[in-house]
Amino acid sequence: MGAAPGYRPSAWVHLLHQLPRADFQLHPVPSGFAPQEQEYQQALLLVAALAGLGLGLSLIFIAVYLIRFCCCRPPEPPGAKSPPPGGGCVTWSCIAALLVGCAGIGIGFYGNSETSDGVSQLSSALLHANHTLSAIDHLVLEMVERLGEAVRTELTSLEEVLAQRTELVAAARGARRQAEAMAQQLQGLAFWRGVPLSPLQVAEDVSFVEEYRWLAYVLLLLLELLVCLFTLLGLAKQSKWLVIVMTVMSLLVLVLSWGSMGLEAAAAVGLSDFCSSPDAYILNLTQEETGLDSDILNYYFLCNQAVSNPFQQRLTLSQRALANIHSQLQGLEREAVPQFPDAQKPLLSLEETLNVTEGNFHQLVALLHCRGLHKAQSLWAPPQPCVHWQDYGAALRGLCEDALEGLLFLLLFSLLSAGALATALCSLPRAWALFPPRNPSALCSGSHPSEPLLHAGLSP
Repeated sequence: MGAAPGYRPSAWVHLLHQLPRADFQLHPVPSGFAPQEQEYQQALLLVAALAGLGLGLSLIFIAVYLIRFCCCRPPEPPGAKSPPPGGGCVTWSCIAALLVGCAGIGIGFYGNSETSDGVSQLSSALLHANHTLSAIDHLVLEMVERLGEAVRTELTSLEEVLAQRTELVAAARGARRQAEAMAQQLQGLAFWRGVPLSPLQVAEDVSFVEEYRWLAYVLLLLLELLVCLFTLLGLAKQSKWLVIVMTVMSLLVLVLSWGSMGLEAAAAVGLSDFCSSPDAYILNLTQEETGLDSDILNYYFLCNQAVSNPFQQRLTLSQRALANIHSQLQGLEREAVPQFPDAQKPLLSLEETLNVTEGNFHQLVALLHCRGLHKAQSLWAPPQPCVHWQDYGAALRGLCEDALEGLLFLLLFSLLSAGALATALCSLPRAWALFPPRNPSALCSGSHPSEPLLHAGLSP
């Protein structure tokens, strides 16, 4: 099965698609995209569970490190005033970890923007496709109504006027039959009418989910940025209470970072499986949801020369009927108007109706071509030249290139964030333990902390 025009799987898609997968019993699972199968769901959950395992190991490592720091610290000799050796290295390692976390936040903002751009491209492609399908339905309905009105009014009046000449009445009735046959053929061209699947609704659902996803990541990024900045401020001011509060907040953000990492890894793996061969899954899902023939779906999704237009026969018959109506009306105008002047008015009205119908028909032919599903066209604008890409390919590029790239950047952000916060959580307790004690009364009087001790030593 061919790929959509203008779309080729990227190197990241091939790389992620080759990763091994296993279910909860550690049995190998094929990498084909099958979200409805339980084994495949378990494989994605297992990928997400790896982040939970990393969170557990990091929490155990931090707990063991802090317990060793608190319980196994050698006692300080009495009267020691100098801080223990290595205090500066601990502080600077904490600062370096926080700066790495800030760099990861920048990567996270870029990845969040790329993911949002990819999903926006998907939604825009769905909206364009919905506009084209609506334009097809509108043109078909308008032409059928015009032809029906012409049959009921102008052609009926024409037959009454020409009742004295049987051969002219037969020509008018032939035009009536051609108009009815054309209307019947046109009704079969509105293939999306009555289909329960609406691209507009899908686009709205995707935009709704993406809006909350984008907002959640922005809040997570801002929360981590505030934690890093206030922690650096606490270290600079040697504020013990601020560093303690930020230590607790760092633990919370660490859990959120590992959780987001699991979601991003599972989403990237599943998206790579989908993007490696999207045509088969999309065709099967669309046929199941809409009930349309596979010939129609193959033509519009693949859009290559190997698949013929399923509406070509109806279009040919409609065009032939339109040409026959024109020729019959021209013959009636030559033969009937000199003998029956009252026939001129319905004939002119019929010619006007046919001219409008012919213009709409040519626009309908352009819209029904598979390459017509490439951008939103005005219902009354002339058909634009088709280009070699369509909404399906644009949606795949947005989802499988921009969105997948954004997910990978978010995954890198979560990894850097988890590493930086784990390092900071190990360093912060040692850093604030080295802060000099503060005497509140001395700070209020503006003297140094050691001044009360000096006065006490000099008094008798």
